[in-house]
Amino acid sequence: MDANTKLQDSRLANAWAELHNYAVAGNPLEADAYRLAFTDPEFLLRRETRGIRFQLELLKPDLGQSAQGIESTIVVYGSARFLAPEDAQRLHEDALDSGDDARIALTERALKNSAYYDAARRFAALVAEYSERRPLPERLYICTGGGPGIMEAANRGAHEAGAPNVGLNITLPHEQSGNRYITPSLSYKFHYFAMRKMHFMMRAKALVVFPGGFGTMDELFEVLTLVQTTKAKPVPIVLFGSAFWRALINFDVMLEHGTISPADLELFRITDDPQEAWDIIQEFYRLTPVAA
Repeated sequence: MDANTKLQDSRLANAWAELHNYAVAGNPLEADAYRLAFTDPEFLLRRETRGIRFQLELLKPDLGQSAQGIESTIVVYGSARFLAPEDAQRLHEDALDSGDDARIALTERALKNSAYYDAARRFAALVAEYSERRPLPERLYICTGGGPGIMEAANRGAHEAGAPNVGLNITLPHEQSGNRYITPSLSYKFHYFAMRKMHFMMRAKALVVFPGGFGTMDELFEVLTLVQTTKAKPVPIVLFGSAFWRALINFDVMLEHGTISPADLELFRITDDPQEAWDIIQEFYRLTPVAA
């Protein structure tokens, strides 16, 4: 019998491909005790194999990003519901033509919020333009949750500047897929929120948080907690949109009731300017501006 001396032997991958082709041909993947464990979907989706799925969701994006030189990211969080200015304007014009007051009011709000989309896009472009002129090990890459809204805006800003960018999407009950501006080889899909949030932090050198809903709040406060409790190293945390954040969260009340310490208010900064957000990050790391 010949020994297997090929280091890149792909027999395991072929085993999975054969099983996939079997399913594509219309054959049901019924339980089969004799099937190889790692090619058995029914086995891999059992409750008892959840730990294996966690490990796979940890490894796949980590290995993929490492292979492409993605080691330092700036994570941008924010609402999936904000529209690009051009899209918001088009909807508003249609609403005006309809004469529907309720519809007009909604599109006026969309127009106002589209300023955040534009700001996220401009911020990401600043990061990408800086990184393009740095050696590969010193580059910073935009990373988002991969969806629409603010996430799309940040991926778009990096994409338009010609920079690779990362999207960490997640399966949800309603249909969602990665936005079209993510670098295809850096577009990942998760099942577990916990693993997705871990990946946000694994390479994050800064976080910029735009107005958003429950998901944005969850991500923001997890990061603040990790840094506050020293489970994660301090990184710049920038809250974009002072009117939104000051109206939504009265951090001073937490301070007055003793639920946080004065030093905790130094964990983040608030701004309304994409350039200032980038300046805060550059100041933290003492980055030297690169001449065009």
